[in-house]
Amino acid sequence: MISRPVAVPAADATLAGDLAVPEPARAVVLFAHGSGSSRHSPRNRRVAEALRAAGLGTLLMDLLTEDEERRDVLTAEHRFDIPLLGHRLVAAVDWLESGPGTRGLPVALFGASTGAAAALVAAAERPGRVLTVVSRGGRPDLAGDALPAVRAPVLLIVGGRDEQVLRLNQEAARRLHAPHDLRIVPGATHLFEEPGALDRVAEAAREWCDERLRALSG
Repeated sequence: MISRPVAVPAADATLAGDLAVPEPARAVVLFAHGSGSSRHSPRNRRVAEALRAAGLGTLLMDLLTEDEERRDVLTAEHRFDIPLLGHRLVAAVDWLESGPGTRGLPVALFGASTGAAAALVAAAERPGRVLTVVSRGGRPDLAGDALPAVRAPVLLIVGGRDEQVLRLNQEAARRLHAPHDLRIVPGATHLFEEPGALDRVAEAAREWCDERLRALSG
C-alpha cells in the first residue's frame, strides 16, 4: 500500500491531499468534498476505506488553500464557486495521470454536495480520463451546462428523506446524456448519518466502479 500526503499543483494554488493506493490497484478514486468540508471529512474517509479494501486507490484532497478556507468560513465565497472547484479537480486528474503509483490508472470521481457538481465539470473537461462519476447527496444541478457534456457514466446516490436534493438530482438526471442511474437510500437524510446508510453508499459506489472497470476491460 502506497500511503502518503501529497501536494497537488493547480494553476493558482497548491492543494493538500492524502493518497493511498493498494498494490496492485485497479483504479484510483478522486474525492471532491462538499460545502465547508475538507479532505478530513469522516464520511468520505469511511467510503474511501471501503473502496481501498476493494482494490481501488483513493485521493482525498482539499479543494481550497488554508487561506481560502479561512475566508470561506466567513464569506462562503468559494464553496459555491463550481468553475474554480472543477478546474482544481481537472488539475488533480492530470496530476494522477503522471503520478507515481497512479500513472495510467483509470480515474473515478466521487463528489459530495457541491463537490459533485465540480466532479461533473471535471468529467466534462476530461472525457478521456474520467472513468465514472459517483455523487453522494450531491448538487449535480450546479454543474449547469456541463451536464449534457459529460460522457462518463454517472451514479447519483441520494437519501430517501433528503427530499429537496432528491428533486434536484432527478432534474439534473434528465439533462445527462451519459449513462446514469439514481439510487435512493431509504430512510437516509442528507449526511447519511443513519445506521447503515453510509455503508450502503460505499457498497453502491464499489459495485458501480466494478461494473465500469469490467466494461472497460471487456
